[in-house]
Amino acid sequence: MNSLTTITTMLIIWAVVVISFLLLLAYRSQITRYEEDQLFLNGSNSNEETEQHEIVRKVNRLAPYVRLLGGAASLVTVSIVGLWMYDAWQKLSH
Repeated sequence: MNSLTTITTMLIIWAVVVISFLLLLAYRSQITRYEEDQLFLNGSNSNEETEQHEIVRKVNRLAPYVRLLGGAASLVTVSIVGLWMYDAWQKLSH
């Protein structure tokens, strides 16, 4: 497999990872759009308090995936740049 095919494959993988990451960020921002910074001191707003706890639970459940996809996108980006630099170095040395 030559380096051009490798870089093309890595770019496809990068696009899939980055699009997944961006979609997950958009979903998280959609969830938190209605989150409010409130402190519930009495039980009169128990429905709103339940909704806020549900939002926090969803965001906390998404957090590991956001970190994983963000790290994967970074790693694939660095790999593509490294492969491109290696390919350029090989072409310059010949």
